[in-house]
Amino acid sequence: MEQNTATSAPEVVLQKIEQKKELKRKIRTKKVVIFTIVLLLTLLGGCFLASRPTLLPSGEDFGGLINNADTGFMIISTILVMLMTPALALFYGGMVRKKNVLGTIMQSFTALGLVSLIWFLYGYSLAFGGDIGNIIGNFDFVMLKNVTLAPIEGSTIPHLLFFIFQMMFACLTPALITGAFAERFKFKSYLLFLILWVTFIYCPLAHWVWGGGWISKIGGLDFAGGLVVHIASGAAALACCIMLGSRRGYKSENMPPHNLTLTFIGLMFLWVGWFGFNSGSALSAGSLAVTAFINTQLGAAAGLLAWIGVEFLHREKVTVLGGMSGTLAGLVGITPACGFVTPVASIAIGIITGMVCYILTTFKGLFKYDDSLDVIGIHGTGGIVGSILTGIFATLLINADGADGLLYGGHELFFAQIISTIASIAFAFFGTLLILFITEKISGLRVSEFEEMQGLDISQHGENAYRLQI
Repeated sequence: MEQNTATSAPEVVLQKIEQKKELKRKIRTKKVVIFTIVLLLTLLGGCFLASRPTLLPSGEDFGGLINNADTGFMIISTILVMLMTPALALFYGGMVRKKNVLGTIMQSFTALGLVSLIWFLYGYSLAFGGDIGNIIGNFDFVMLKNVTLAPIEGSTIPHLLFFIFQMMFACLTPALITGAFAERFKFKSYLLFLILWVTFIYCPLAHWVWGGGWISKIGGLDFAGGLVVHIASGAAALACCIMLGSRRGYKSENMPPHNLTLTFIGLMFLWVGWFGFNSGSALSAGSLAVTAFINTQLGAAAGLLAWIGVEFLHREKVTVLGGMSGTLAGLVGITPACGFVTPVASIAIGIITGMVCYILTTFKGLFKYDDSLDVIGIHGTGGIVGSILTGIFATLLINADGADGLLYGGHELFFAQIISTIASIAFAFFGTLLILFITEKISGLRVSEFEEMQGLDISQHGENAYRLQI
């Protein structure tokens, strides 16, 4: 009798384990079914409520308002900006430890999908719909309602093309933030954070600057995203560092980039994509796009040389990671100014931004936050420097729709840039703190200590990036 009991005990344990596995499978299946039903109902409801865009024949030029050269240029620019998000995934992926490379890539990759749908459903309308109190757009463009192939007033490209060009900016911006909390954020919590941040931070800020909101009304300038993209992501990154805390072992363990070759590939694709990012913001294939193009190249080149120059003086060595960081800093710094300044000024902006970003990233340890991949030090700092320098170097000689900066006697623009910069920092920082607080209450922010030691690739996605030891 005792022998039978002893023999059956392991079988009972195994049976209970199998029952638990079966229960988990049933729960997962129910979740998938519920998710699918909700998604289908949302899409069907949206199709019922929103009118379809009026897609006229492809040969229609709307009375000569559509310019085919401008349209072709903007299609190419949109593709280049889209390329920047997977490029960022490679850039960030190479800088983390190899146990977190897929988790890092997945965060950028997911943004490309999720934000695209948010932009289609309501994001574009909140950013570029009719103005409500100079703060937010209305619902005129929900699910492409009233968005057609016809150009909007003052434009020579289809409205739908402008919609998708701006979509790519919206996809990239929250992906930039992920470098600050790399290696420690729950993936399901990241999805919730992504939805809330794009809705309540990016869309209002884009409206303030580009959609007819209060920053544009006071004369603040941001040609391609210094305020909306880089300052917003940098301020949000600081909030994330504060709320999540440091990585386990930060400052006590060595955490070098696992694959700088991957990072270099990502950086070069980012550099190429940046031409679409900046030149495309001219919205036409004209002289302004050419100016933005050359300023982008010169700003990046100056940032690269400034960083490695300071690095050599400080450390007596020039690193590839330093050169890449300087290039990125120069690109960030010239972004708000590229359509308003001369080529000589773009070099000055690149040099100043590269040097300031080097200082901030090198001595970030004094501030006691763990900005894993230097989002604050490069994107946030570079955006601030570029925005303020726009108020100094901008000139009407380059862009008649801009303004003269301090160097040309324009005090109003300089003060407008200061106000716009401070407001963007405060809004993105405190708004992100609130979003993180809400996310924490709903699903938590950090993975467990064991999951962090295990790595996000396995703990969050059940995959390994590398099967062979290299």
